[in-house]
Amino acid sequence: MDEFTEHEKEILKHHFSNTDKPVFVITTPKQVDRGALMSRYSRSSKSMRRIFLDEFLNNPSRGEEFYERVLVEYGDDSVAELGLVQVGIEGISQIAIQSIEDRRIGLSYLEKSTRYVRFDQKVDGRYAYYRGDDIMGLKYVDAYIEACDLAFNTYSKSIEPMIKYLKEVEPIHSMHFLDSSKGVEVAFDELKSSDDVKMAEKAYESSIRAKALDVLRVLLPASTLTNVGVAGNARAFEHLLNILLASRLREEQSIAMMLYEELREYIGPFIKRVGSKHGESFRDYLNSTMAGITRIAGEYLKHDKDDGSYAYADTDADADEVRLVDYDKDNDEIEAKVVASILYEHADASYSDLLELARRMSREDRTSIIEEYVKHRANRRHRPLRAFEIPYYTFDLCTNFGIFRDLHRHRILTMQRQLLTVRHGYYKPMEVIDAGLEKEFDDCMYKSKEVYELIACREGKPLEAQYVVNLAYRYRYLIKLNLREAYHMIELRTSPQGHPAYRRVAQEMYRAIANVHPNLARGMKFVDMRDYSSRIEAEKRKLLKLNDNR
Repeated sequence: MDEFTEHEKEILKHHFSNTDKPVFVITTPKQVDRGALMSRYSRSSKSMRRIFLDEFLNNPSRGEEFYERVLVEYGDDSVAELGLVQVGIEGISQIAIQSIEDRRIGLSYLEKSTRYVRFDQKVDGRYAYYRGDDIMGLKYVDAYIEACDLAFNTYSKSIEPMIKYLKEVEPIHSMHFLDSSKGVEVAFDELKSSDDVKMAEKAYESSIRAKALDVLRVLLPASTLTNVGVAGNARAFEHLLNILLASRLREEQSIAMMLYEELREYIGPFIKRVGSKHGESFRDYLNSTMAGITRIAGEYLKHDKDDGSYAYADTDADADEVRLVDYDKDNDEIEAKVVASILYEHADASYSDLLELARRMSREDRTSIIEEYVKHRANRRHRPLRAFEIPYYTFDLCTNFGIFRDLHRHRILTMQRQLLTVRHGYYKPMEVIDAGLEKEFDDCMYKSKEVYELIACREGKPLEAQYVVNLAYRYRYLIKLNLREAYHMIELRTSPQGHPAYRRVAQEMYRAIANVHPNLARGMKFVDMRDYSSRIEAEKRKLLKLNDNR
């Protein structure tokens, strides 16, 4: 390990976490220098700290020069992954945010919650929904505003009645809370400490409010504005920018241009190709492909221009939420492939030889190996190892758009989705019916449907019509995932604190996999198949846990 003079150490301490250990954090302020240092590292016999002193300290432009040469001139994409940035994007619609979160690799997202944040506030006397120039220039813009205002009004006016109803069906006196003196949960009326009572009341009020907002969020239209934080590497941001710039929606193009201007200040060299002939060529490819496939789809699917629908369209509001449409049909063969993969890391033989060995095994022996592979899992975070990435399952889902937003956060899978429409009916929470809010809910849905059809069919703008569709409307999308990711998704999404609608979807996915591959699904020990009529208890426990950790 290098030795540094006292003067060098004094300099280095402003750019690295230490000067005398083989493991250190790079803290030099300029993001472009951090990435360039790591890239330069791979082509030098010097240590990184010595490279910094020799090449970067007295050359403030060294990082930019490096990326200008390596990234722009030579097209070495991997070095762009060394530039990291965190951004905030505010005031964007539910349509735009899904396009952003479609990028699965290299970016992480945290979005404003519709469960814990009320969306009934007005800004300058107006609800916060998308009013871009493309929308305000529509022929039916007045109908659009009327429908969105109705959705927000219905949402806002329903909050207090829903809270009142939830308190009636699950009063605080029927629940249990922690007695700090005993270390166990007791009935609310048995709490002695005033602090325990205050904590219980706070948890109860928060859980009731969260439940109410969770039930009513499906009233919100896709035009609802939200905020998202995005963290990731420059290569992923470059791809995101190109995708958004190539979008057919003006909102997404506008987001891309603003994001590009902000990122240029901090990771400019990493994303320079967005504005070059390479970026333009990629966007031309995307647009040409989309135009060609749109034309072909219209021919093969027999587009009916009178109502904007397709002859090959499922408009059945009672269509299955979950359908397993593709999987390995030969149960013995897929088990043999998994067993061969399990053994592979412990053998010297080829995969082909191990597969033949697994095929010759008895079913009991294969089952025993598979069981050993998963039997030591103590909780859902103990995910199966990589052999379970061999089997794949393709699901055709038709859930409300709100549930899609939750499942969309899973990224180790392939997801393809259709445009948001009103043609598959809508989801109505049972609590809305029981609370006496059904008529207002239905009126809101009918109004959105009417305006959607005006914009999509009469005006011929199905892309822009998406903005008026409520989150309650059913949405069709395709998910292809491997068994390992299925374990993660299904066990997570069936947990008690999950939304009842996506818990139901995850439970159906589990049943489908267990039905075709029972041995492979048997290790999903943390799937919760119980039906929780209310999530208030789960919300209460989560909030109490958060308070305990503060």
